[in-house]
Amino acid sequence: MTRPRLYSGMQPSADSLHLGNYIGALLQWRDLQEAYEAFFSVVDLHALTQPNDPAERREKTRRTAAQYIAAGIEPSKSTLYVQSHVRAHAELAWVLSTITGFGEANRMTQFKDKSARYGADQTNVGLFTYPVLMAADILLYQTDIVPVGDDQKQHVELTRDLAERFNGRYGQTFRVPMPVIQKDTARIYDLQNPTSKMSKSAATDAGVLWMLDAPDVSAKKIMRAVTDSEGVVRYDKENKPGVSNLLVIYTALTGRQIPSIEDEYAGRGYGDFKKGLAEVVVNEFGPVRARALELLEDPAELDRVLAVNADRAAEVADATLADVYAKVGLLRRG
Repeated sequence: MTRPRLYSGMQPSADSLHLGNYIGALLQWRDLQEAYEAFFSVVDLHALTQPNDPAERREKTRRTAAQYIAAGIEPSKSTLYVQSHVRAHAELAWVLSTITGFGEANRMTQFKDKSARYGADQTNVGLFTYPVLMAADILLYQTDIVPVGDDQKQHVELTRDLAERFNGRYGQTFRVPMPVIQKDTARIYDLQNPTSKMSKSAATDAGVLWMLDAPDVSAKKIMRAVTDSEGVVRYDKENKPGVSNLLVIYTALTGRQIPSIEDEYAGRGYGDFKKGLAEVVVNEFGPVRARALELLEDPAELDRVLAVNADRAAEVADATLADVYAKVGLLRRG
């Protein structure tokens, strides 16, 4: 029996992924690959919308792929590849852009936010058409579900609209995917600014737990995490965002319920609580970090694995693209 398909990916925009990526995406992907035919991509074409040194971009792409594998995404079980290694992504994006309205693209919240923040002169066309490329990423693989954060839900809705529009004009071609939004309990916030999501673009490194941080660095960041003056370990997102964030991290990595953790640290204060959490994080990241660094010691082998997976992805993607080209009336090469 054919399994339903899943597609998701992350940009290689930093040397290391962070705890928010790990809990909010990678752990979910690791579990979903058991039930779905999964396609996971390092979306390096999307990363071109941000300036970067070419050599650094290549290294970040390898490092991101290595962390996917180290976190449990198995290239023999899932199709794990680099986006630019499958040319159909860019080609389908162009076709989809011709059925996307300007006003429709202009309403995308992420583009509006970034263009307002940086100004029109500092905002490139690639950022404007980013959601169309994301739609191509998803539709190429006849995807059933797309695990995303709430901030990407609008892009998946555009993907659904484009799939239905194309199907309506040219006949049944694409599956219409469904977004799977991560649980609020999987959303991780900055340790120094616990009302903002943990992010690669954080103002300070002190609030971000990087997967490739040395254990002592991770522990120090947790011990210095912002809390409050109450001194009681309890979940109250509105009034105690710092402590609540630490509790979410604790429960996400251990599977324990928050009330159980609150009971364990009742009357013990934040120092003991942070020490306990630091031990949990270090124990979780230790094997992941070691495996990622091991993979990066042999870049040729890592590149070989990614190439094999890209061939597997291209086989599916090229079949979809050929169908699209035929339906829109492009002359087949003789």
